Amino acid sequence: MESKSQMSDTFLLGSILAMAGGFLDAYTYLARGHVFANAQTGNIVLLGMNLAEGNFIEASYYLIPIMAFVLGIIITEAVKKKYKERTNVHWRQIVVAVEIMVLMSVALIPAGKWNMIANVLVSLVCSMQVQSFRKINGNVATTTMCTGNLRSGTEHMIRYSQTKERTLLNRGMQYYGIIIFFILGAALGVWFTNGLATYAVLVCCILLSIALGIMFIKKK
Repeated sequence: MESKSQMSDTFLLGSILAMAGGFLDAYTYLARGHVFANAQTGNIVLLGMNLAEGNFIEASYYLIPIMAFVLGIIITEAVKKKYKERTNVHWRQIVVAVEIMVLMSVALIPAGKWNMIANVLVSLVCSMQVQSFRKINGNVATTTMCTGNLRSGTEHMIRYSQTKERTLLNRGMQYYGIIIFFILGAALGVWFTNGLATYAVLVCCILLSIALGIMFIKKK
């Protein structure tokens, strides 16, 4: 079974990926034009609003990152299909390696009029991460946004208060733990972006490199 041979669904890896997710949100907001590149709900809302108002050029501004997000999912599924049966490398390791390379290129993109390209690439990375890492210890979770984790964590805590089942408490704490690491990543993103500007994204590359290294450890 996949879960017995690699570390892709462990809390350790999930916490590092959540830090990377929070970091990227802070980075794109502070260094790339005050946008959040992780989740696309806001872009979809703004796309609809601009279409309704007849602002088609403005609408295209929000359509591009949405399409980049979709492209990231397509790429991830293609990688999964091609490498899923490989024994020497796991397809998720390839995805993380691609994320690192893409974010390294983002660091080289100047701020200002080129921010759209940077944000599109970050959206691509985030969609690849969302598609690749969807569970933590067997429970559905995300590492690039918090809404679902907050809902699931709260639900498990409520159910624990009703049943006193320890497993529910552990799962609830796990969801809240991922949120805490996301917040920590956002805080690090603020600190490093204020100091390194567009190059701060390289710190996120370090986080993902650590995650990649962990994935070479065999899960027992």
